[in-house]
Amino acid sequence: MLAATERAEPFGPGGQLSPRTALTESVLVLGVSLGASALWSALSLVRKFTEQESLSGQVTAMNQSVTPDRPWLDLTHQLVGIGLALVPVVLALHLLARQHPHPARLIGLDRRAPLRDLGQGLALAAVIGIPGLGLYLAARALDLNTTVAAADLTTVWWTIPVLVLAAGQNAVLEEVIMLGYLFTRWREAGWSPVTIVVVSALVRGSYHLYQGLGGFVGNIAMGLLLGAVYLRVRRTAPMIIAHWVIDIVAFVGYALLVTRVDWLG
Repeated sequence: MLAATERAEPFGPGGQLSPRTALTESVLVLGVSLGASALWSALSLVRKFTEQESLSGQVTAMNQSVTPDRPWLDLTHQLVGIGLALVPVVLALHLLARQHPHPARLIGLDRRAPLRDLGQGLALAAVIGIPGLGLYLAARALDLNTTVAAADLTTVWWTIPVLVLAAGQNAVLEEVIMLGYLFTRWREAGWSPVTIVVVSALVRGSYHLYQGLGGFVGNIAMGLLLGAVYLRVRRTAPMIIAHWVIDIVAFVGYALLVTRVDWLG
């Protein structure tokens, strides 16, 4: 009876989860967050591939207005959507807190090194963002990607602040889950660092499939780089800053320039 009890114990030595529990929990967290997004993205890509129109001729709209004729209600929809999308982040931190009294510190989401985090984040944003734009344009030219309309909100006073918040929501959700939480759990599951980085990058690419194959490949590359850097610095803060800056440029830049730059449309 004692042996059976020990086998059922979810925590291993040092308060870590047992490998089986760690893997099961990570799958469940993905199932209510980015893993679910990956499934919907795959279905979206199949739907787009089976349309009569070419892939590059189709538009993938992001950050869309829900009630453009009622801006106050539209703002409420946008803020509620951003808030609900961050619930998996709170869940992940809550689960990590069972073993660590300061889960944010465990994954490097604190204020111990703000200037270093900012510098690393901005450098990563430049390294990822500039080649990423080139990859997007090449993939669209080769009919491997849809035309991405990064911002489709009604032009009102709150448009830019909401786009900045939406960019931050994406950054926090993806980097906390894909790096901080999953790297912790998959390490407890006994996976090697290389396996963790590769699988995390593949998942990251898969929930961007709705954009097309260019978005898939580009985000795998981004995931490989961020995963490798995270293994070195053990902090999600620089990754969040980098991701936030990239998405701000994409969302706000699109909103400001779409009527002035032909290739954005």
